[in-house]
Parts: sequence; structure tokens; C-alpha cells
Amino acid sequence: MKTKRKPQSNVLVIVTPGSFPIPSGSSSSVEQVVEKTAEQLVSRMPVVVLGRKASYQPWKEIRHGVSYRRVPYQGRSAYISHISKQISQLHPGIIQVENRPLFLPVLRKRYPQGILSLVLHSTSFISPPYISKRTLRLCLLAADVIIVNSHFLKQFLQRKVPSAAHKIITHYLGVDVSAFTSKWTGEGLKARTEMRKQLNIEQRKIILFVGRLIPQKGVHHLIEAMKQVIKREPSAKLVIVGSAYYGSAKVTKYVKQLIQAAKAIHGHVTFIPYVRHQEMPKWVQIADVFVVPSICNEAFGLVNVEAMATGVPVVASRIGGIQEVVEDGKTGYLVDPKAIESELSERILQLLKDESLRRKLGENGIKRVDELFTWQKAAEVRASLYSQMLKETALV
Repeated sequence: MKTKRKPQSNVLVIVTPGSFPIPSGSSSSVEQVVEKTAEQLVSRMPVVVLGRKASYQPWKEIRHGVSYRRVPYQGRSAYISHISKQISQLHPGIIQVENRPLFLPVLRKRYPQGILSLVLHSTSFISPPYISKRTLRLCLLAADVIIVNSHFLKQFLQRKVPSAAHKIITHYLGVDVSAFTSKWTGEGLKARTEMRKQLNIEQRKIILFVGRLIPQKGVHHLIEAMKQVIKREPSAKLVIVGSAYYGSAKVTKYVKQLIQAAKAIHGHVTFIPYVRHQEMPKWVQIADVFVVPSICNEAFGLVNVEAMATGVPVVASRIGGIQEVVEDGKTGYLVDPKAIESELSERILQLLKDESLRRKLGENGIKRVDELFTWQKAAEVRASLYSQMLKETALV
């Protein structure tokens, strides 16, 4: 990707949204992706991550070779001002902005010679009410490259801003395969057995959901589907891991509705409030089937990859970028969101009744992750792009 910029160095500065501290066990997937990508990239180029400071964090620190610099968060304008002061001290060659196109014009004006990269994680911040089509177009003019995590998101953005199409590149996300390990190995089986014993579910067949408890995630449809599942598989139990907000167990109106709906199948649904991401691998290992019943387009769906890395077959909605992750009939099943409850129950039952099928699809998922969705591969692709862009300016 050609650029006319004249960067001052090969230092990569990553600007996080400011919504959550980084690193943090109670952040969104954006901060988790930044942390893992930065740790892989730092062996190839100097990396500095800029973000919001939590009360328990130092202003500066180095973790796994990555330099973290933190600033207070007092609203978007003040945050960008603090971030800009940090960037001025660092003289980066590349400024990578995470999921906030509105940051771009200010940074372009202040650093006209730096390579400006926008990394998009979802449709949320390129759509109303966050941003108008006109403002988005103006923001994207400032970017030298726009990196998205799926072809779905690429096409979505191309339709919105055709003039930016030549800048958009798809880079898939990854998963930490040292943390999310196969449940089919001896070690994995031991960990799974211990966790299931702790939860007193040794004799149950576990359907697992992990994610935010918001209507778009479709958990209400999954609870309805469970009513049909338990008629034919009484040992089935749905474990719902998550809450309405990141890092909070706050009970919203929608969460209350889910709890009420679950009472109709008492003993077959368990709610587990927000779990830190570091704890997630042991929860995924207990699952026989992993379900992602989203009813709104998801750009990628990192939880699908985490389940596949663990060897758990996935039943997910046939929407958005999920279709690029889950191979229908090979690593799990994709269901029609227009007939979601009937198709969910059918596919869940098919898997619960057949352990050999669960293992086959699970092991196919592990292979697919190794081929496409590791952080090492994600970093290799990103580093190659940035090296090429810097090479054109004789900085590599």
C-alpha cells in the first residue's frame, strides 16, 4: 500500500479508544485484541500503546516488551489532547487508531507526515448515531490504510464510503492457542473434568453461551430453543456466561427478562456473571456445544474462534463475519436467523446425541484456527503491511 508520507521512525503507536483501561481483565474485545497483537508485533518493531489510566495502574510501564503510556480520560476531546502530547514525544512512524474514526482528522492535522492506520472492529463506530455518513467520509480521508477484521466489514464500509475502498484491507483476528487449548487432549480432559466437578455438572451435557447480555446477542432465542432441547435430552443444561456491561454484573431490564424466561425450564439454565477474559478458557472447556445466537450482524465474533481452538463445535447464526469463521458442517453449524429457535434446537440436539460428531467438528475447528486464526499469524500479516509501507519511505 503506497503512501506519500515521510514518517520520522519505525515506531508503532497504538491509540486505544479510551473506553477501558489497558491491559484490563474487564475490558472489551478491542483492548484484548490490542494487547495480544502488540505482544506479537514488538519483536518486529517498537510498539507503544496509549490508553486510559485506571486508578491501580502506573502512568508508564513495560509488559512483555510493549511500552504502555496512560492518560486520564475526561471526555473525547481532552483524551485526544492528552494522547497527542504523548505522540509528540514519541515521533512515531505509524499511528494506529483503534475503532474510533473520529480521532483521525485531529491526528492527521497534528502529524501530517505520519502513516495513519485505522483498525475497525465493528460496525458500531462507522454508523449512526455515532457518526454521520458525511463525517465518516471526511474522517476516512485522513487514513492511509483502513484495516478490518472480516470481508463482511470490508464490504459494509465500501458500500458506505466507496471513495475509501482502495484503502481497506482485511486482517483476521487471532486467539491465544496457549490459553485456549484442546479439550480432547489428556491435559484438556483432566481440566474439563475438574471444572465440571466443581460446578456439579459431571453428568450434564453443557450448552455454553459467552458474551454480553444484550438483545442483539439473541440469548432469549437460545432460552426458547432450550425448551425443545430438554424434551429430547433431559440432561442438557445451558450455561450463560456474561453480563450486560463489560466488567459489571449490573442487572438490566433485558437481563431480568432472561432470568424470568429461564424459570420455565428451572434446573436447565445457569447464569454466571461477568468472567475475566483470563478465566475464560476453563469455562469454554466445560462445553459440549458452544452457541452464538446473534440476531444482528457481527463483524467477526472472537468467541467463535476461542471455542474452535478449544475443540468445541459451534452453532452460530448465519450472519456477518461469523460466516467467515465457522465452516458450516465442518467446524459447527450455521443457522438461519429467521428460523433461529427451531434450527438452534435441531443442531444442538444433533450434536448432543453424537459424541463422535462433536469430536470430529471440534478437531476440525482446531485445525482451522491453526491455519487462519492465531495471534502469530495476525501479527505476521500486520507487520508485513507496515514494513512495506515504511520501506517505501526508506525506514526499514
